[in-house]
Amino acid sequence: MSLVCVGSGKDVLLLHGYGASKESFYYQINFLKDYFKVTALDFPSFGSSEGFEEPWSVGDYADWLKDFMRARGIERPLVVAHSFGARVVFKLFGGGGADAEKIVITGGAGLVKERSSRYMRRLRAYRRWKKVFPRFAEKHFGSAEYRTLSPLMKESYKKIVNEDLRAYAEKIASPALLVYGLDDTVTPCAEEGETFAALIKGSRLERVEGGHFCFSEHPDVFNEKILAFLL
Repeated sequence: MSLVCVGSGKDVLLLHGYGASKESFYYQINFLKDYFKVTALDFPSFGSSEGFEEPWSVGDYADWLKDFMRARGIERPLVVAHSFGARVVFKLFGGGGADAEKIVITGGAGLVKERSSRYMRRLRAYRRWKKVFPRFAEKHFGSAEYRTLSPLMKESYKKIVNEDLRAYAEKIASPALLVYGLDDTVTPCAEEGETFAALIKGSRLERVEGGHFCFSEHPDVFNEKILAFLL
């Protein structure tokens, strides 16, 4: 697998979003290394890490992360997780598989929302076309992100996005800071941010400038906020 490990002190784990890699945390790695031992990793099938041979679910990634932490001797880390990384955090640390000292969630995902009538019409159309012209269906339906995936990753993607993680988020016992970009259209604060803030007891929700990658768009503001929380 591919990872970066720099600095010394308490362990900080940086967990990237879907389709991203450890490099998305460039500014956080270089900032936090002066205060902590920072480990930024590429999840399997992302970045420079090797892929899997069958579709993985959020639970599979959580189990993998648990084994990774054990192998690296990481206990009760400070965790910073973006988007998909937050799904893994909810599953692992809210499911009793491991414990974290503190958790920062930015652009956290994990909700299955009510499907709109437009969505359901497109879903029915996709299923009809897939029976007759599967290549056409795969090319013209689904999100832009979904269409770029390999067949194996598409199956994994469907497992991931169709699992609602509210029940796991509700069981997070670690102090938690949620940071969402004001212009985030992928995981809007008014939906994901406020929902998870209400679910995670004692958590604090911060809104900052930027979109889904607010931590790299405005790193100085983001870094100061999370440092004050993590110290």
